[in-house]
Amino acid sequence: MSQILIVDDEEIMRQSLTDWLKEDGYEVIAVEDGFKALELVQRENFDVMLVDLKMPKMDGLEVLREVKRLKVDVPVIIITAYATVDTAVAAMKEGAYDYIVKPFHPEELGIIIRKIIEHQNLKKENILLRKELSQRYQFHDIIGKGPGMQKVFELIRTVAPTRSTVLIQGESGTGKELVARAIHSESPRREGPFVALSCATLPETLLEAELFGYEKGAFTGALTAKMGKLEMAAGGTLFLDEVADISLKTQIDLLRFLQEREFRRLGGSETIKIDVRIIAATNRDLKELVEAGKFREDLFYRLNVITINIPPLRERKEDIPLLVQHFLEKFSAAIGKRVDKISPQAMSILMEYDWPGNVRELENAIEHAVVISQEDIVLPEALPATILGKGEKRAPLQKSLRDVEKEHIEKILREVKGNITQAAEILGINRVTLYRKIKEYDIKI
Repeated sequence: MSQILIVDDEEIMRQSLTDWLKEDGYEVIAVEDGFKALELVQRENFDVMLVDLKMPKMDGLEVLREVKRLKVDVPVIIITAYATVDTAVAAMKEGAYDYIVKPFHPEELGIIIRKIIEHQNLKKENILLRKELSQRYQFHDIIGKGPGMQKVFELIRTVAPTRSTVLIQGESGTGKELVARAIHSESPRREGPFVALSCATLPETLLEAELFGYEKGAFTGALTAKMGKLEMAAGGTLFLDEVADISLKTQIDLLRFLQEREFRRLGGSETIKIDVRIIAATNRDLKELVEAGKFREDLFYRLNVITINIPPLRERKEDIPLLVQHFLEKFSAAIGKRVDKISPQAMSILMEYDWPGNVRELENAIEHAVVISQEDIVLPEALPATILGKGEKRAPLQKSLRDVEKEHIEKILREVKGNITQAAEILGINRVTLYRKIKEYDIKI
């Protein structure tokens, strides 16, 4: 339960505020002067402080200064009957979260407090996510707290010190290369090169040339000799991505290398022996391809010494909040724009989505959101249309007047960053009417 501290020298004000806030479900402590308040904030954790501006002994601004000096992390709302531009500016300069003018409507105060507590809860969640990321849930550049990824981490640690060939299986976008790099980084070969080759993007002849290298004159256009990826990876690790796409002829050559640890360049006669670890990856079922005669059984068993299966993102949704936090920090730094929080509504949308493109699709979605966001928090409208379900869907032909009014009020509140006075002026209504509509439509600000 959220706890609020009231600091006001008028007993009737303290009692009224206490009654209002307790009705809203808050735990309330009320004191009559700043000295007692400062003693309490050093002993207990409060979510909000309501401080009267004009008090004997110590006024509201002095209380605010002392709270800041003591480095107590609690938002302070200044209550004043003397609203001027000067007092507002002074309160905000000293670090007040907001100020409210007597007499005020209880609902007005309630909305300000709810907004603060939602913000504080979001801040706490983000701090917790950052702590989780910095502790056991990040392994090299791979993130995962669920049992599926924890098993992957355990396998990486187990196989890394060995010389064994590893086969990584997982859908596109699950992070197969990240797992291969982690194995290399944890292995005794970490000082050697890590060389990656995508087998899906190259035709047979070019793949052979890339893998084994070639001598001058080996084929038309081979004007000089060229070292292949195998030689480049000597003393380190060669990562063969999408190995299922290798032609049957190249499969024979790769099998021969895995058996004998030697090969010849295309057009060459010299046998080259090298020490290199092979890690292969695929998003297809190699057993099915073996049964269909499209993949050699003997090569399958050579590659499949140790298998690591990476679960798709839809099967490890508990990892989404951690991944979101990681990508927010990554793209905020890269783009030079501070967007380090995500609203509960936006997170809910991400948690419900099925992620056919896996972690890569999530990463792209967060980059999009950081670029689009106008504030330091990702709201649902900053997410890509495909994730919001707007891709091929047609907008409804009609909306009720109620829906239109709610959307318009939400739009204006976003534009003025939740400033009730400004929003009421733009909408042409008084603040009490706006508060009533906010409550009626359950608008979050």
